Order: sequence, then C-alpha cells, then structure tokens
Amino acid sequence: MKIMTVCGLGQGTSLLLKMNVEEVINSLGIDAEVDNTDLSSVALENPDLILAGEYHLDSLKDADVPVIGISDFMDVEEIKSKLKKYFENK
Repeated sequence: MKIMTVCGLGQGTSLLLKMNVEEVINSLGIDAEVDNTDLSSVALENPDLILAGEYHLDSLKDADVPVIGISDFMDVEEIKSKLKKYFENK
C-alpha cells in the first residue's frame, strides 16, 4: 500500500505528517510505504490513500483514491483514530 501525505508545497507540513503517519502505521502493524508531496503532484504518485490537511480537501475532491483530512498534523491520536477507522472499514 502506498500512502501519500500532501501539503501545498510538499516540503513542510506534509513531511511532518509523513513522520507521524509512519509512527502510526508502525504501531498498528500496517505494511505501507509513506511518502510526501505537494497538491499538484499527488496524482502522479499513484497512491492508494492520501492524507492531507482538512483545508486541502476541496482541492483533492476529484482524487481517485480515498482522502483523509487531518486537522492537526501534530496530533498522533487524531491520525491514529482516522487511520484505524479507515482500515477497519476497508
């Protein structure tokens, strides 16, 4: 599984989110590759799942894969809760 974290430029908040997503998927025992990028490049990466700030959800509404909005990139519990819910319903 390929998970992409996304922000406007693909260099700051998406990298921070990537690190926290990696921590969460490791704690959940999920086998996935996590990488970060910017909004305009995410479709080229062919991800299976996208995580982005909630303020980017409108920009990602036409994505062909599920998109999870995160309100606080530093809140590992929020990320864990949303990823657990996603994988339980998958």
